[in-house]
Amino acid sequence: MGQFIVSARKYRPNDFDSLIGQENIARTLKNSILRNQLAHAYLFCGPRGVGKTSAARIFAKTINCSNISDDLIPCGVCESCLSFAEGRSYSIHELDAASNNSVDDIRNLTDKVRIPPQIGKYSVYIIDEVHMLSQQAFNAFLKTLEEPPSYAIFILATTEKHKILPTILSRCQTYDFNRISVDNIVRNLKDIAQKEQVTIGDDTLHIIAQKADGAMRDALTLFDQTVAFCGHEVSYEQVIHNLNVLDYEYYFKLTADFLKGDYAAAFLTFDEILSKGFNALHFISGLSNHFRDLLVCKHDASQSLLELAPSIAQKYRELSEKCSAGFLYEALAATTDCEASYRQSGNPRLLIEFALLKISRINTAPAVVQPTATAQAAQPTVAQPVAAQVSSTSQPTQNSEPGTQNPQLQTTDSKLQTPKTSLSIKNVMKAVKSGASSKQMEFAPEIVRVPLDEENLKSVWEELVASESRSPNLSAALAKGNPQIDASRSVVTFCVSNITQKEYIDRHFLKRLESFLKERIDHAGLRLEVTLEEVSDQTGSPKLYMPSDKANYLQKTSEEYRELKKNLGLDTI
Repeated sequence: MGQFIVSARKYRPNDFDSLIGQENIARTLKNSILRNQLAHAYLFCGPRGVGKTSAARIFAKTINCSNISDDLIPCGVCESCLSFAEGRSYSIHELDAASNNSVDDIRNLTDKVRIPPQIGKYSVYIIDEVHMLSQQAFNAFLKTLEEPPSYAIFILATTEKHKILPTILSRCQTYDFNRISVDNIVRNLKDIAQKEQVTIGDDTLHIIAQKADGAMRDALTLFDQTVAFCGHEVSYEQVIHNLNVLDYEYYFKLTADFLKGDYAAAFLTFDEILSKGFNALHFISGLSNHFRDLLVCKHDASQSLLELAPSIAQKYRELSEKCSAGFLYEALAATTDCEASYRQSGNPRLLIEFALLKISRINTAPAVVQPTATAQAAQPTVAQPVAAQVSSTSQPTQNSEPGTQNPQLQTTDSKLQTPKTSLSIKNVMKAVKSGASSKQMEFAPEIVRVPLDEENLKSVWEELVASESRSPNLSAALAKGNPQIDASRSVVTFCVSNITQKEYIDRHFLKRLESFLKERIDHAGLRLEVTLEEVSDQTGSPKLYMPSDKANYLQKTSEEYRELKKNLGLDTI
């Protein structure tokens, strides 16, 4: 039995043309070689498994090859290429910064830089995971990196660019490697499967590619794992079982249950998923992606965003036609809210089941009936004072006798105001910006502004106190604030008890409170100010703050206190 070589090593790119998904970087490096514009330092950064180290090796091997072709493909037979392939090259050096991250390691590196290359034109130093170098090592490396010998080239590779010092970044040409697309990964895996004589379908390759999350090395590792489990005949069912991937059919079945409003069936499907060992958080995250894909399928222009196998994508298109955009929006809002609250929940399963229940009720919730014209006229609104409503409803209705007044109007205060339900473009735009749902936008209340006077201010101020109920301290301060009108300056003032409270409200809440008043009070240039209440001490006695002051005060004024000290033997202290 021959020695097995994993696919990530066996099919590692050997030239620029075989770099998958990084065509722009390969072209730039090739042009720099052709025009003899080689920099002394490069920084390759990007996610894991996207070809950073492979690109560095290809670049180093190409510039040292003595028989390079016009297409910049290393010959593989010259002494430089052979020594590099056999791991005995004295011109191309690889250093792992994760285990060689001290100042002494960098000093050894700078000593090696002084030695010119034995074979080839350049000494290339590839430092992988360079962000692992210590602060002192980076500082020791600065001078050498900025002014190396003419034959020395440094290629730094990292997955965490933000951890590298700006002084290092400024000395390097930076290349950002992208995640590899699902289509490119599938295409490469299909070629490798043909070379390895493995029979595998496109649906299965898409599952592997999506699981790899943009990393070709991860995709090749999963491919080897799949072949080891299934043999050379790979089926879709075996792959999803081996890789612990939730089948799309579960999401299709759940969507059908949601559209029918059958929450019990959705609960049973969720229980079946949990019984097979799938993580509940991964399930709700996958359900969010499922609704996102359905929403993408609603328009032809956005269907290119789907990264699915052709057969699965067709199923999504067919199912999206049965789902309204409003349903998908509400369902996606429910799943994302559930996902955000999952880690803080004390009962995660109940949280997910409640989300499934909400989605099931989207299409089955009873519609809200618009009030009739008679009912609207009988109800006082902000736009109409009660006196105007009495005139509009003074005519008898079918169920009332002539001359009989509406008893509801007889007991209504002239200042009673309730929101008027109507729909306007202005309110819709406000609701969209605030993230309101479609049903909330449909019946958004229209707020009608009232003149500025003492009674209206009192009514609006009570609404303001109620609206800040989630902040008990602020609500209490507003309730005791005693708002006053300064008509000469168009200012409404209210009092707080101390300077700390005033500064905190001015800094964090004043603009919000002022906006609330401007929305409800019709007065040009209205402003809100916080003032300090004047505390008068009529007795003239000093304030008692320290425990010793309070003890002295009790000693002078309380007979019981003096008797207690005497009984406890503390009167001598």
